[in-house]
Amino acid sequence: MKLKKNIAISESGFIFDPNTGESFSINPIGAEIIGIMKLGKSTDEIQSSILDKYDVDAASFEKYYYDFLNMLKQYNLVEEDE
Repeated sequence: MKLKKNIAISESGFIFDPNTGESFSINPIGAEIIGIMKLGKSTDEIQSSILDKYDVDAASFEKYYYDFLNMLKQYNLVEEDE
């Protein structure tokens, strides 16, 4: 899954969708995950990076990560990998 190309993201976690004019705010970890996604990293690489940096277990990460991805899908901010 990757972020749509036209989605603008600031370093502070502000997301803007120019297609709809909607804007969203995400927390610093969400911004970090999106930054890793923009590098084209896989889910496993994202998980490894977050687990190495923060005190979170793999099961909790997976739950919150997939909730986050579903939120991005709901707001039409991501597209499936080809």
